[in-house]
Amino acid sequence: MLDLRARLDLAGGRRSGGDWSYSLAFAECLATMAEEHRQAEGLPDIGAEPLERIADVFGLSRAEAALLWAVAAPDLDANSGIAYGLLRGILTSGRVTVALALELAGIPTASGDAFALLGSSSRLRRHRLVEVVDASVPWLLAELRCPEPVLATLAGGLPTDPEVDRLRIELAPVAGETTALVADALSADVPLVWVRSASAHSGSAVAAGAFAWLRLHWMAIDLHRHDPSQRLSEVLTAAARNAGLRGWGLVVLGGEAAAESAERGVFDVLTAAATPVVVVSGKAWNANWGAQMPLLVEAEPFTPEDRVELWARELGDEVDDQAGLREQLLGLRLPGEGIVEAARYAREVAAARHTDLGPAEIREAARRVGGAGGGDRFSGLATGRGPTFADLVLPSSTTEELHNIVSWARHRDSLGATGILRGRGRGISALFTGNPGTGKTLAAHVIAEELAIELYQVDLSSIVDKYIGETEKNLERVFQAAEALDVVLFFDEADSLFGKRSDVSDARDRYANQEVAYLLQRMENFDGITVLSTNLRGNLDKAFSRRMSFIVNFPDPDAATRARLWEHHLAQLPALDADDPVDVTLLAETAEVAGGDIRNIVLAAAYHAAAGAVPGTHGAVGQRHVANAAVREYRKLGRMVPDHHFRRG
Repeated sequence: MLDLRARLDLAGGRRSGGDWSYSLAFAECLATMAEEHRQAEGLPDIGAEPLERIADVFGLSRAEAALLWAVAAPDLDANSGIAYGLLRGILTSGRVTVALALELAGIPTASGDAFALLGSSSRLRRHRLVEVVDASVPWLLAELRCPEPVLATLAGGLPTDPEVDRLRIELAPVAGETTALVADALSADVPLVWVRSASAHSGSAVAAGAFAWLRLHWMAIDLHRHDPSQRLSEVLTAAARNAGLRGWGLVVLGGEAAAESAERGVFDVLTAAATPVVVVSGKAWNANWGAQMPLLVEAEPFTPEDRVELWARELGDEVDDQAGLREQLLGLRLPGEGIVEAARYAREVAAARHTDLGPAEIREAARRVGGAGGGDRFSGLATGRGPTFADLVLPSSTTEELHNIVSWARHRDSLGATGILRGRGRGISALFTGNPGTGKTLAAHVIAEELAIELYQVDLSSIVDKYIGETEKNLERVFQAAEALDVVLFFDEADSLFGKRSDVSDARDRYANQEVAYLLQRMENFDGITVLSTNLRGNLDKAFSRRMSFIVNFPDPDAATRARLWEHHLAQLPALDADDPVDVTLLAETAEVAGGDIRNIVLAAAYHAAAGAVPGTHGAVGQRHVANAAVREYRKLGRMVPDHHFRRG
């Protein structure tokens, strides 16, 4: 501020020789500034230390630093604004113009230095430390201003920016060989590091760990939260500027969102940032995205030890205090930032329900945080407090296989770390076979619920395409999205898509066989969980059997299983009629239907009872309601109704 006052004095002296009507007012303004500075004698010069720090981070010369302070001064000191106005011939406070800023810096306006210091490609403008208020006026008359985050920093505060802060996210660092590689690159002043990472891999944790390794703070933003109405290049420039103002590094998640942007040169903004930048993306770098190739790093999946360590860091003693919790955490394949957010949300859920933080709350939080929508080629099946193994009424051998699927899913990363899965994906595939209504879809729900991830049923109508080659492209998009989201991918009635390969009699047969061959290969390299469901196993290509981790048969229920199904579904009704008790034994022996049909019968009986009940009540379900509903279900299925109509006697 003292240096600026001296420059203002020189500028006023150049005008005082002529007919300058504001010379007296200008002298009084400078006198006021001098008095305020005298009173502050012995105190640090306002803004000097922050200005030096900014100049160091952004590589500003003494002239650029002086220009930055000249532009910021009227917003930080009222007397400076008045002095600017008087120098410009106005009686009100004013901003500095390009011409006045260059004059105060002692730089000729008609020089290359002028454009190098304040032109559109200058450091001050490129990093958005200085902005032009109105670019439509002649360049020398254009007013300059400093964005609020820059002013806050110069005033000794912290930079905040709503458009950047909305994208900020907390990360959990992790150490390892990849982390050390990224840290070495950053310490060697590599301008941009590109970390390719699937959703359940350690990309974000590696980026944060690299900065932690160097003992640097970092700011992380997630481009998936970006508002498309905002220019992405401007948001990234602001993020890099705010990180630099704090002296922090920058981590950008969702690099693929920037790659898909229609704007050109987005990554050039990050390469030119004054602070080290690490981009984490689910896609590999494309040489057409930027003029300069970043350092390319491949993130490995979290090891089981890494995952539990991150959960333990966020949950504290809960991990070891509760039996079995550590085992369940192995299967929650969230990225580092997802673990941070899921732990926070789980604590909120437990507090709202006035319960201790336990596995149920953690699974629910992991599912809520991990669910990100499946795009237009997925049909999301509802999750919430979803079905569990208690809702499955199946033979013990079938239930055991379903438990094995969940166990494999929880330990796939642990086994993968041994190297046994090298050369193929860590995915798990299962084929569910059986007649309609035997519980195949419900079992897929249960697996997703146990693993705290979402179940997505593929919309086959949007996959199969009459044009040759389009079906494979659609399938590839589905698998890529599923890998990025880490979901259970569910193909119902899979035989319609994965039918047997046949002898080639025409071009269509050849391409149909190619579709099946592609799918077989893609499933083998898939990193997620795939469930195929079919009512007609014989229609599937035999090669699927070898590719399947599990083939689970869902048999038609026998009388004993049907009795358990009747009891399970009847137990969920609000009331049963004691005067007309439901005869479970009779129903189990005479109604030879599947579990899904039994559920439909019980639901229809509940509606019948409610329709004949006193208004405002649910109505108690009796044998008469169940018998009528069973007859209706038989007719709906096109089956002959038994003579006894499921009634006693």
